[in-house]
Amino acid sequence: MKKARKGRSKLILVLGGAASGKSQVALDLAGEAGPRAFVATGQALDREMQVRIERHQATRASDWQTAEVPAGLADWFSDNCNSYQTIVLDCLTLWLNNLKGRKLNDVAVSQATDDLLQAIRQTKARVVIVSNELGLGLVPATKNVRAFRDLAGRVNQQVAAEADEVYLTVSGLPLRLK
Repeated sequence: MKKARKGRSKLILVLGGAASGKSQVALDLAGEAGPRAFVATGQALDREMQVRIERHQATRASDWQTAEVPAGLADWFSDNCNSYQTIVLDCLTLWLNNLKGRKLNDVAVSQATDDLLQAIRQTKARVVIVSNELGLGLVPATKNVRAFRDLAGRVNQQVAAEADEVYLTVSGLPLRLK
């Protein structure tokens, strides 16, 4: 198991299904060391998503600085590597959706994930990444949705391999896997 080395980030991955409580678990694991950044990849493209974003914002203390970064995560981490003690990235799955919406193929997504992980390791911050575990549900009915589920699973594996700690959240309860 990897240990966080002196001078590099501590990377924590929090997985779970929809509405499993993973975002709250991530905030709890992030701790209170400041300054703190919440990096949001979701975009309010409709009213329902706007309500979800507002609900998430209401759960965070006022000292969290929010950065809305739908796609350029590696650049954001590179630009802000010394600005924060604690960073929560929520969520990797929406980031993947945003990348696929920009027509990146799976190889480019894998490279973008590598770039993100390298950028995260340049910071000394505690970084907590939230991602959906899509592989526990029904097999999707369409080829495109199955392909996205498979890509999300591969990216989660890529991040989990690099992470110092990994948690699976079920009904608001975190189970430490690594």
